[in-house]
Amino acid sequence: MKNSPTEQFLKVLDTLNESQRRWYVAREAKRIGRGGVTLLSELTGMSRTTIITGMKELETSKKLGYENRVRKPGGGRKRLETKNPSLLSLLDKIMADSTAGDPMGPLKWTSKSTTQIAQELTKRGHAISDESVRRKLHEQDYTLQANKKNKEGTSPPERDAQFCYINKLAKRFLKNEEPVISVDTKKKEVVGNFKNNGRVWRKKGNTQEVNVHDFPNLGKGKAVPYGAYDVTLNKGFVNVGISSDTSEFAVESIRQWWKQLGRRHHPAAKELLICADCGGSNGSRNKGWKFFLHKFAKDNKLRITVCHYPPGTSKWNKIEHRLFSFISMNWKGKPLVDYQVVINFIKNTRTKNGLKVYARLDTRKYEKGLKFSDEEMNKIHIERHPTNPQWNYTISDR
Repeated sequence: MKNSPTEQFLKVLDTLNESQRRWYVAREAKRIGRGGVTLLSELTGMSRTTIITGMKELETSKKLGYENRVRKPGGGRKRLETKNPSLLSLLDKIMADSTAGDPMGPLKWTSKSTTQIAQELTKRGHAISDESVRRKLHEQDYTLQANKKNKEGTSPPERDAQFCYINKLAKRFLKNEEPVISVDTKKKEVVGNFKNNGRVWRKKGNTQEVNVHDFPNLGKGKAVPYGAYDVTLNKGFVNVGISSDTSEFAVESIRQWWKQLGRRHHPAAKELLICADCGGSNGSRNKGWKFFLHKFAKDNKLRITVCHYPPGTSKWNKIEHRLFSFISMNWKGKPLVDYQVVINFIKNTRTKNGLKVYARLDTRKYEKGLKFSDEEMNKIHIERHPTNPQWNYTISDR
């Protein structure tokens, strides 16, 4: 396997004497341009002052030679580990204590700050600067790293079977021309002149200014978007609430979808398939979700089948990547200053595949913590499916 350009650069650098190293690195820094000095200083361990000196020497008309040496052969400061043989082993011990996160260890921090490490080493008799600590960490193959999302935990044993079952039911409903919707609550947004992540094209000097702090009391309230995505029509509907994400609010959002879109596009529908996450306002164990769905089924004489995605698999819910992701892209970098702006951004979300989105503002206040008695729940006609009955059931108006 061929060496990378960086490995080739360092390989050549090791063959040069002090002056040649300075000029070689200085030339590369000039070639890179802005940021080149910092980049090569971190890569080679050579100080910025030395690289800048080399750049100045290259710019002069004076002939380069050994008379331009910075110091005599063998001169210069000795390496820290040469003067303090125990330095590197102590540094490794400190980093091991920090990395392990042992609360009884000698250091009580989690960020591995070079300043804190330098202070600890100095306390133990090894005077060192934070910049020297940074260089030594690089030499010991330490790097600054962020957490990486990769562990999903243990998957339920019924996970694959549930996905197959959802797919099978969806195909059956679509073949019978019955509606299939994917539902979920999008991330709540604080409404007001607040920073919204992302960037947008603007004229230079025309940056839109927003509040420094995102304190809720500086805004107009919160927006709770609950969406329903019609798989057949590639149409989305979002009910934007202003209070709490309750099961009553979730079913009311589906009711509004049916009233404004579903009934019009599926006039002959007798059944409805709802694909939802396993938790939240539409959770599989949520009594209110089933109670209000039963009322909706009775009012519209519908047979409603619900399939829940297994825990930890919400990213496969179609509404996430076919509707919500495009709404987020549509309003990125733009403050959601009031509720009408939120509605307009949602309504104006489009894709090249023809997605259309409808939205309404729901100003009703939904009460949290409603209780449902066993008597009320026994009146609900629920048919549990043989496959994963905890996640698949049908509620009818009978």
